[in-house]
Amino acid sequence: MLDKRKFYINGEWVAPLAANDLEVINPATEKPVAVISMGTPADIDRAVAAAKTAFATYSRTSVEERLALLERLLEIYKRRYEEMAQTITLELGAPITMSREQQADVGVGHLQGFIDALKQLKVRDVLSNGDVLLREPIGVCGLITPWNWPINQIALKVVPALATCSTCVLKPSEFTPLNAMLYAEMVHEAGFPAGTFNLVNGDGVNAGAALSRHRDVDMMSFTGSTRAGIAVSKDAADTVKRVTLELGGKSPNLVFEDADLEDRITGSVLECFNNSGQSCDAPTRLLVQKSVYDRAVEIAQRVGGSATVGNPAEEGGHIGPLVSDVQYGRVQALIEAGIAEGARLLVGGAGKPSGFETGYFVKPTIFADVNNSMRIAREEVFGPVLAIMPFETEEEAIANANDTSYGLAAYVQTSDPARAERVAGRLRAGMVHINGAPHRYGSPFGGYKQSGNGREGGVFGLEDFLEVKTLHRPDAA
Repeated sequence: MLDKRKFYINGEWVAPLAANDLEVINPATEKPVAVISMGTPADIDRAVAAAKTAFATYSRTSVEERLALLERLLEIYKRRYEEMAQTITLELGAPITMSREQQADVGVGHLQGFIDALKQLKVRDVLSNGDVLLREPIGVCGLITPWNWPINQIALKVVPALATCSTCVLKPSEFTPLNAMLYAEMVHEAGFPAGTFNLVNGDGVNAGAALSRHRDVDMMSFTGSTRAGIAVSKDAADTVKRVTLELGGKSPNLVFEDADLEDRITGSVLECFNNSGQSCDAPTRLLVQKSVYDRAVEIAQRVGGSATVGNPAEEGGHIGPLVSDVQYGRVQALIEAGIAEGARLLVGGAGKPSGFETGYFVKPTIFADVNNSMRIAREEVFGPVLAIMPFETEEEAIANANDTSYGLAAYVQTSDPARAERVAGRLRAGMVHINGAPHRYGSPFGGYKQSGNGREGGVFGLEDFLEVKTLHRPDAA
């Protein structure tokens, strides 16, 4: 079992100030694979002090110096790419093929996207009235990242903070801390100055809250549940620091009668099941026009019935386990609620798949004849569970799609480009995917309503970590 009890503070791996061990569990075997320390407010104080001291000098580095550091980090990440993929599979349970093709890949894609954006970023501009606008680093940033796409969120927070001359303290999820510690090794090897990046493991109640409340933290960037995001916002309120949030979702997927049903229903089911359904932007609500509803249900049942679970250490397109016993229990409760509330079970159901009694595996599940009053239509399941519901008109589809407290992503399937644009324009979501188009590196990621605020990725992600200063000059034109 790996001993990972130390924190990375001020350029060194240091012991925690108080012993508080936690075992990291492999979700496929339910056995511990590592032990970490759970940080205290005192540990957070040490890390924030290091970041504050480092900011005094790092904030004055040139863009050329920072680009050189980021490009060195990219080289190191590529060299240790397989190590990262294997680590994520070990602690998250993502199948190794998926880890290589998606989970680890985001560390390359987002970093390259920020390098490109930094080269184009204007830190000084002259307004039409002659005043000068400056973009300056915000300061010490507290970063809290989730377990479901761990390196994705680490890259989307750590990289823009360092790219814009800010310094940071990262608290990764205690369920998946090993990839974050590997990333810390890469940052160290790349040569970022001591104190610019710091890592303290811990839970949200203690380490996370201490970071959010800290008077020397100038910004909090949080990704996780809406409930936890509200807690971070409240903790940060007393010091009036900037808070950016990327939270939950219940993304609608609108399938119109003119869509390529075989292709789009197949793709929609697989996208919902990807990463064992543990994605905030997963298309979990499949809204299908009534004229093609029965055909769509048949395709979904066939595709869902062919989905398999399997050992995440083995290559292939199978589905891995959920991350923890807690998550397994939540998903089971919502599957049982779907059955109890009268949704038609097409595929899967409650309990573990046959042959997978050990591990937090669930049956890939699809419900039909769902309505928006059911829990599986309103609550974020965060498991491989799809809810299918019919609609008659475009207006009804838009109304049902927007009938949610979330607004992260939405999906539209139609062969009519004009309809795609028209419907997308009325959906209250930060991102709309049309006919299977993917999210691309460098584009902004974020949502409306209780899915959060702020945007991550590319130039928008850099701007979240910048303050704006105006110089009112006497010689302004």
